[in-house]
Amino acid sequence: MPRDHARSLARDLRRETDAEVRFDRTSRALYSTDASNYRAVPIGVVIPRSAEDVARVVGVCSRHEVPIVSRGGGTSLAGQTCNVAVVLDFSKHIDRVLEIDPDARTARVEPGVVHDRLTGETEERYRLTFGPDPATHRWCTFGGMIGNNSCGIHAQMSGRTVLNVHRLHVLTYDGVELDVGQTDLEEARELVRRGGRTGEILQTLIDIRERHAPLIAERYPDIPRRVSGYALEQLLPKNGFHVARSLVGSEGTCVTLLDATVRLVHSPPHRSLLVIGYEDVFRAADHVPEILRSEPLALEGVDHELVELMKAKHMHRHALEDLPEGHAWLFVEVGGETREEARERGRALQAALRGQVDAKAFVDHEADEIWEVREAGLGATARTTRGKDNWPGWEDAGVPPERIGAYLRDFHRLLGEYGYHAALYGHFGQGCIHCRIDFDLRTPDGIRRYRSFVTSAAELVTSYGGSLSGEHGDGKARGQLLPIMFGEELMGVMRAFKRAWDPTWKMNPGRVVAAEPIDSGLRLGSDFEPRELRTSYRFTDDGGSFARAAMRCVGVGKCRRREDAFMCPSFLATHDEKDTTRGRARVLFEMARGDFVDRGWRSAEPLEALDLCLGCKACKHDCPVGVDMARYKSEFLHHHWSGRIRPRSHYAMGLLGTWLRLARPAPRLADFLAHAPGLGPLAKLAAGIGRGREIPHLARERFTERLPSEPANPLGRPVVLAPDLFADAFHPDVLHAAHGVLERLGLRVIVAPKEPIAIRPLLHFGMLDRAVRNLRRAVTELGRYAQAGIPLVGLEPSMVSAFRDEAPELLGDDRLAASVSRSFRTLSELLDGEEGLRLPDLGGRRVILHVHCHQKAVLDKDAPARLLRAMNAAVEEPDPSCCGMAGAFGMEAEHVEVSRAIGELSLLPAVRAADAETWITADGFSCREQIGAGTDREPMHLAQLLRRAFSAAPQSGPPTAPRARRSPAPPERISRRS
Repeated sequence: MPRDHARSLARDLRRETDAEVRFDRTSRALYSTDASNYRAVPIGVVIPRSAEDVARVVGVCSRHEVPIVSRGGGTSLAGQTCNVAVVLDFSKHIDRVLEIDPDARTARVEPGVVHDRLTGETEERYRLTFGPDPATHRWCTFGGMIGNNSCGIHAQMSGRTVLNVHRLHVLTYDGVELDVGQTDLEEARELVRRGGRTGEILQTLIDIRERHAPLIAERYPDIPRRVSGYALEQLLPKNGFHVARSLVGSEGTCVTLLDATVRLVHSPPHRSLLVIGYEDVFRAADHVPEILRSEPLALEGVDHELVELMKAKHMHRHALEDLPEGHAWLFVEVGGETREEARERGRALQAALRGQVDAKAFVDHEADEIWEVREAGLGATARTTRGKDNWPGWEDAGVPPERIGAYLRDFHRLLGEYGYHAALYGHFGQGCIHCRIDFDLRTPDGIRRYRSFVTSAAELVTSYGGSLSGEHGDGKARGQLLPIMFGEELMGVMRAFKRAWDPTWKMNPGRVVAAEPIDSGLRLGSDFEPRELRTSYRFTDDGGSFARAAMRCVGVGKCRRREDAFMCPSFLATHDEKDTTRGRARVLFEMARGDFVDRGWRSAEPLEALDLCLGCKACKHDCPVGVDMARYKSEFLHHHWSGRIRPRSHYAMGLLGTWLRLARPAPRLADFLAHAPGLGPLAKLAAGIGRGREIPHLARERFTERLPSEPANPLGRPVVLAPDLFADAFHPDVLHAAHGVLERLGLRVIVAPKEPIAIRPLLHFGMLDRAVRNLRRAVTELGRYAQAGIPLVGLEPSMVSAFRDEAPELLGDDRLAASVSRSFRTLSELLDGEEGLRLPDLGGRRVILHVHCHQKAVLDKDAPARLLRAMNAAVEEPDPSCCGMAGAFGMEAEHVEVSRAIGELSLLPAVRAADAETWITADGFSCREQIGAGTDREPMHLAQLLRRAFSAAPQSGPPTAPRARRSPAPPERISRRS
């Protein structure tokens, strides 16, 4: 689109609407792809604030004659939500549950409502649910589910989305607003007689019903998972001329959805999950018709390839250990009104199968982790253990369930003919198979083979009376193949349906009908030559390639989860795609690609996208494909600011180690200069520290300045206490407490190094040359202890993670560094691993525990809770996410507001609500600073809590009960399915 036209369009949108209008390069890069193989840089992005705003936005776009595409969670796998168009993102603002009618069993929702937001309310209050629940149910939106005709695990009990839509409130590109549902034919004819656009649309739909009903009945397969093509069968007499349902699955190519009234179904309050093992996936599939006779709520299949991938990636380890013997598994869920009824139904099914297969049963919350094995399929299969990429493109074909075994055998043979490999899983009870395949989408020959394969696969599935898509829709991935399934005459009928709603073909053009070639506009493609970007990190798991690291993101969108989420803290506060791990990865990928974000490391777009990344490393733990945005940010900042003047906060806080070393001889003077009236505000301004944040007071005497000359336990087991920069300079009492506790427990404490070495602040700001020098120095000082087998304990989790997680990637094959990395642990990890310790008894005292985000991500996140529970504490962990301070992040003036918003999500309110007898503990220096600044409570480090507990406990007595080395059973969770 010409730049002048785009500027004019953006200007009119800003003037005539209340929407967020974003035509900048960063925003366009964020939305350039979805979870598919395709890429299309949009004209611009608009984020409307209301349904009225949507109408105004569409009106402006119509006047400018530019195409539009609607977007929710952006997890489409067939390219439906990326296009050279104006993207309307409904997920941020248009997300209200408008009405719930338990008597009618319906709910009215805006398109941006997340599936679990509605069902969380309806299940708890009314035992009603919206049946279709894709694997992304925690973050996918109703607009997307209706656009794609989504299904999910529990479509087994409710049918796909099209069968669960009652009415739709829609808007056409030319401004006609309609409320549609099941329509009386005579009323429709009357509207036709009145004329106008509504009459024109209805006339076409009536013509389709009357002239093409036999063809539709003949060519549309009558199977549970027919998702391909428009839902023209909903216009036929047997379906009551249901106009609303005919639009379900149209992928934004016909209308814009304003709100939807959807059907709710009874949700059995208790569930029993039976997991059945088989010799192979084909025998499992053969067994499906027999199991269907028990009318399960869900019937899913998983093959050994998927399980082996998860084992290799250490995903859901405990759940995988619980699977019965076999090389393929069926997951069968049955329900009941009571726990015993659900259990009994599971037992009855198990008894009926006895002697045929190996099976295990799980009830209610016991089954949650087992279900996560199935729901993690897409992320787990994105990359093989050999580092090879797997892609969608033929990932959701559907066949009659009674023929699934035969189809899988033929499909497996077809894969072999092309030399492809795939892990097979999916909704076996409805005949829908999921897989990602190791297509070569980089070379001309590989792309030709991809096109040939999907054409053959389309012919195969059609021969079984199946559907090219059984869940994810057609989009661009299958649109061009639809004539194989439907024939040319019926494709003409579909084009007439599209034209009736969208005469100018401006609604998501090139998708479903009149589709663009399936091998055009690939995210990679034969012309994909990413920039060779030299890096300081090795990026070992990505072959040393930063571009490949950014490519890890496959668009699953788990970083968009809003409830009970670890990542991404800034998205939890802003609900903005820019602040997701996925969004940042997209912009970095565009930078590596180099044809749109085209200035390499000097590009401004990644700097903007990374601005609110806290460096918490939550993504490394929670992202299904292990994107480590903290590392990517550090690498980017290192190169972006190389040879340039950095923002003042980088010098003030990134070089904190230098400033603290200079202040060491005169801490009182340094502290006076930082806090004196008149001088303090100037110091904060110079350092880039925000209003309401305070520079921590320097300690009058540091821990490392007054070390004991002789160990208290010369014959005890040695342990090295490694002082960290923050505790030594600001809170030396933490180090004194740890030293005292370790000695009281009979350990011989060695303090090293004598002066803390700054590493984490340098990593945070991308000062990697200095960070590497300091790491080498620290490794040299600590290496002799590590090689002697003496454990190294750090009190600050971010310091421990620097040695455990970052050092190996920055120092490469340095054996000393590897030894130090293996030896470092937190205080809780050290004590949790020690046998026979005499720990104090807390007598059931309530303790609010906040675990540092780096400990949650790359260390042992459960060690603090295990230790406290071994001391008989009542532990409460209110916040699964970051506290919001994240080291220097929450101190910087431009981040203070977001930092506080993150803290207010759950941590700070929980601390304020705690009574005076409740102890508050957090090992992270920044976490304690956030709690102290946002509440009237003074949190303790675990070392201080232990010292306090020892002081209150008897001086002698038997040791506490032996502790299990693995985590005990967690507090009972309320299952999504219970």
